[in-house]
Amino acid sequence: MKKIFITGATGNIGYEVIRFLYQSDSPVKIFAGVRNIEKASVLFKDFVHLNLVTFDFENPETYSALCGMDRVFLLRPPHLSNIDKDFRPIIEHIRKLDIRDVVFLSVQGAEKSKVIPHNKVEHLIKANGLNYIFMRPSYFMQNLTTTLLGDIQTKREIILSAGNARFNWVDTENIGEVGALLLDQFDAYKNQAVEITGYENKNFQEVTNLINEFIQHPLRYRNVNPLEFYNIKSKEGMAKGMSMVMILLHFLPRFQKEPNISAVYEQLTHKKPTDLKTFIIREKSKLDSKGPLTTYSW
Repeated sequence: MKKIFITGATGNIGYEVIRFLYQSDSPVKIFAGVRNIEKASVLFKDFVHLNLVTFDFENPETYSALCGMDRVFLLRPPHLSNIDKDFRPIIEHIRKLDIRDVVFLSVQGAEKSKVIPHNKVEHLIKANGLNYIFMRPSYFMQNLTTTLLGDIQTKREIILSAGNARFNWVDTENIGEVGALLLDQFDAYKNQAVEITGYENKNFQEVTNLINEFIQHPLRYRNVNPLEFYNIKSKEGMAKGMSMVMILLHFLPRFQKEPNISAVYEQLTHKKPTDLKTFIIREKSKLDSKGPLTTYSW
């Protein structure tokens, strides 16, 4: 029975990967790496046979949780941007433990941009001689209900330096489903990069207009320059590394071609990916509510 280790288990993607693995009939043993087992036990209370283990990217003493694993689902927590400091140790530890198979949650276009952290992680994985699958999803719909939700609920705004750049929008549930399938059928997709997208390319003004069709408290999209964005988020307490990643992911697409649209999700699952309208209706209560001032724990 294969032992599969999931990093970022309590996050959007990690949780969905576990959920779909758990629902499958595959004979695997799932280990969820979490920083707080007590809190994670509540989140995963219905996952009877799930193994919760302490794991923290920023604490090498917890890397021993990987001993005996056959396969690792690896992602980059958004606040970790120094790849040599934060990622090289864990990847080298994986190699030393003779774990050969890694599925890494990268990002669409990572192979073309040397300045984003995902590109450097991909190169590190290859340099360490690991078998890999690079999942390269497009822009998460769930950014609207996580990273951007503070501004949405407290200011009724989406504040970014994205201009009119078009992003391809994908549901993290779809990503998690593909991630579970790739972990289960690793050998069939080994040493490949897989793009996972939805079927819609829209800019933030178009998405804001669509959201406003389904909520009572209208939003507006406020485009700001990168320095202004950085200053706004610094005053709110966002860590420098996360602010810079946010700027890179939203500002650089203004100078790039419109994202490719991939049919991989439909080919693998025989289902259509979630569309934005469906997602907005599903998450309407979050997008239409007002919350407390944003704080950042990073």
